Amino acid sequence: MAVTVVRFNLVDPAAQPESLSARYRTAVEMAAYCDDRGITTIQTEEHHGAANSWLPSPFSFAGAVFGATRRIAVTVSAIIGPLHDPLRLAEEIAVLDLISGGRLVTVAGIGYRPEEYEAFGVEWGRRGKLQDELLETLLKAWTGEPFEFRGRTVRVTPRPFTQPNPLLLVGGSSKAAARRAARLGLPFFPSAHLPDLDAYYQEQLASYGTEGWTMMPAAETPLLHISEDPDRTWAEYGEHFLHEAQTYASWQSKDIRSAVRSGATTVEELRAEGVYRILTPDECVALNESGLDNLVLHPLCGGMPLDEGWRSLHLFAERVMPRFKD
Repeated sequence: MAVTVVRFNLVDPAAQPESLSARYRTAVEMAAYCDDRGITTIQTEEHHGAANSWLPSPFSFAGAVFGATRRIAVTVSAIIGPLHDPLRLAEEIAVLDLISGGRLVTVAGIGYRPEEYEAFGVEWGRRGKLQDELLETLLKAWTGEPFEFRGRTVRVTPRPFTQPNPLLLVGGSSKAAARRAARLGLPFFPSAHLPDLDAYYQEQLASYGTEGWTMMPAAETPLLHISEDPDRTWAEYGEHFLHEAQTYASWQSKDIRSAVRSGATTVEELRAEGVYRILTPDECVALNESGLDNLVLHPLCGGMPLDEGWRSLHLFAERVMPRFKD
């Protein structure tokens, strides 16, 4: 059975208030359309200070989506944990969990851009300790019981809808992230297809005597756009995919392992790589039938014009999804 994901990071190279407002409102409308058509998940993420206005506030966006939908999940993948106040985040996630009836999935990573830490006045060198504090605080806070936090006794309300806690995963590509998840008995979300790291996580679960599970990306995790004429779409809109690919690549060091990584410098190179794929409806069905059961549609990639994003989403919902086998 296909897991269908529609990703929104709300990138807009023009970054003007009018165009951004239209893009945000369209994304919420698209989420409602996805909900009506049985798409599984809306995925979003967190970045700060990007010139193209990459979404900095994923929980605000998630709240808007929940207000417009009834069934669809929202996965925030990922938040930059050390940039958040632990108590405030516990409240925010609890409220969203209550509003949505348990449809929020949060992946907490530590990020990979020192400039984001600098902007928030957070020490880059303390990010591991801050992440530990954040995760431990969330789990304590959601019990509704008093606990010690930074030398004082506190209690966080309201308690979330999902018990014992909203779905919280630890993201990352390091052994430290895997150990952190295992120690706390939290699910692990590797940032790429990393079987060796998953095996290490399983070892750590046994060592700590905890239970957990892994949500690992497939060996291939292409970002999809659906078109009746891929050649035309690459020619007309390829620069939007390239803009996002190059932005993301500029943030990554050689040590960062990501399911979405491109080294392309031209649209032609990007198309040949296969990280971003423009497929016909028939090609998308064939991709699923070949064994890829996690399909990620990216209709507003890189500031894509809104009407082109709608065309892709309509083709996916109306000419691809009805052909999936249960």
